[in-house]
Amino acid sequence: MDLEKRTSPAPDLRKQTDLRASDADRDRTADILREALAEGRLTAEEHSERVEDVFRAKTVGELEPLVADLPVAHRSRPAATFAPAPNRPTPGTVPPVAEENVVAVFSAAVRKGRWRIGRRTHAYAIFGSVEIDLSEAVFEHQQVVIKAIAVFGNVEVRVPENVSLRGNGGGVLGNFEVDTLDSADHDAPVVYVDGLAVLGNIEAKPKRGKLIEDILDRVGDRVNAKLRKHLGH
Repeated sequence: MDLEKRTSPAPDLRKQTDLRASDADRDRTADILREALAEGRLTAEEHSERVEDVFRAKTVGELEPLVADLPVAHRSRPAATFAPAPNRPTPGTVPPVAEENVVAVFSAAVRKGRWRIGRRTHAYAIFGSVEIDLSEAVFEHQQVVIKAIAVFGNVEVRVPENVSLRGNGGGVLGNFEVDTLDSADHDAPVVYVDGLAVLGNIEAKPKRGKLIEDILDRVGDRVNAKLRKHLGH
């Protein structure tokens, strides 16, 4: 059975103010505040307080009140666009040869914990089971391919909730199931699960409550750098 599920509603069905704020959204708001300071519409203290709130904001709705009383905020601007992750890796970014193989033949193999995931990993479950858990993995590449083959076996892939996930494969009297995910962060890694299940099972889905740590570190570093820039430090 071939099955690819989408677990979250399409972005255009959400309220605009409920959308997660991007770095570009925060930068635009900070630019409006800087212009208001230069025009004398805000005092230095007001500007400093609002800029701090800008980089603490999580959603678009939290940014809007910070500039609602400024004329420039009411100028027409293009609507925010959503760019989903590509369905296939960019040509040339992922090598054709696996950098790591995880094999289980009449046995079980597990890859989990704090480990570095390469650009291509192959998993083979022959009358056995393979578990690949990326919830604490270190992603050094934005596009990662996991190729899974299950023959009378089972391959399970678990990913953090804040990455993008794509699937391409099928089953012969077996099951191939991948939950499609789209991360709100355009810099987030994309995990591509390709596979074939022959009288077996291949499954890939997010691990609830797990977020990739290096994305949070990267975002935090960018926010801190931009906060220092807008505060003039």
